Amino acid sequence: MLLSIITPCYNEEQVIQETYKRLTEVMKTIEYDYELLFVNDGSKDKTLLILSDLAAQDKHVKIISFSRNFGHQCAVTAGINNCNGDLAVIIDADLQDPPEVILDMLEIQRKENASVVYGVRKKRDGESKFKLLTAKYFYRILNKLSDVQFPVDTGDFRLIDRKIIDGFNNLHEKNKYIRGLVSWMGYKQVPCFYERKERFAGETKYPLKKMLKFAATGLLSFSKKPLKMAVWMGVLSVLIGLVYALTVLISKIVHPASFVVGWTSIIFIIIFFGGIQLLTIGILGEYIGSLFDEAKDRPEYIIADKINL
Repeated sequence: MLLSIITPCYNEEQVIQETYKRLTEVMKTIEYDYELLFVNDGSKDKTLLILSDLAAQDKHVKIISFSRNFGHQCAVTAGINNCNGDLAVIIDADLQDPPEVILDMLEIQRKENASVVYGVRKKRDGESKFKLLTAKYFYRILNKLSDVQFPVDTGDFRLIDRKIIDGFNNLHEKNKYIRGLVSWMGYKQVPCFYERKERFAGETKYPLKKMLKFAATGLLSFSKKPLKMAVWMGVLSVLIGLVYALTVLISKIVHPASFVVGWTSIIFIIIFFGGIQLLTIGILGEYIGSLFDEAKDRPEYIIADKINL
């Protein structure tokens, strides 16, 4: 039995040595053979140099290095595409998800005979109230809008078996929302509860801008309801327009002398209908943009180098 540990890395020179140390300590306590598959996502610091030194000393360390930064989800995708394990664990390099929890995941997988064991955060240290609040409600809103139900308070930290790995490798979407795709595939999926820690060192790789983009990818990938909402907003705006036109007509008939057409109402109507139109066009544009990315059929990532693979 081979266990693959997939770890995406981007500018993690301050933490990557400690990540390797703790992962290795955990792996030495299990009976499985293992590989530590680090995916260097175009790091601009010494991450690749440190990983190369580790790979020269330890054949368990395997490296995929991208030609540039393609993003976290592409790095995880590359790890799943290239891992050899019967089981695989996806874990970030920042040590917020403790490597020791992998032992609990393996135990749950054995007992439950599960295809997926996903980490559920009971507690999240070192994160702002804003991030905690937005993360909490994002998954709940996504579940309301999507046809697929996703576990809440989870990330990409999870254990997956070969059925999930092979199934994932047959999916050819370009803008992947990986935790959503794993849920979509089905099979038996069970939770593993743990406490998420602060980053060991370095800075978060998910600022607000990237969080919003990631949320949009998840929403567009698993829900057509925004399109339906655009249709209903159009219907609502037409009804409001008809009601307003009828009100103006009645006012002019009942009080023709006192009725004065004001610029305020005209401006209000222009702003309202203009906003509805722009919002609808924006929603359509996001879906069309996703289709455009799929139609170009560019690779999700380009591998510049492989070490020990």
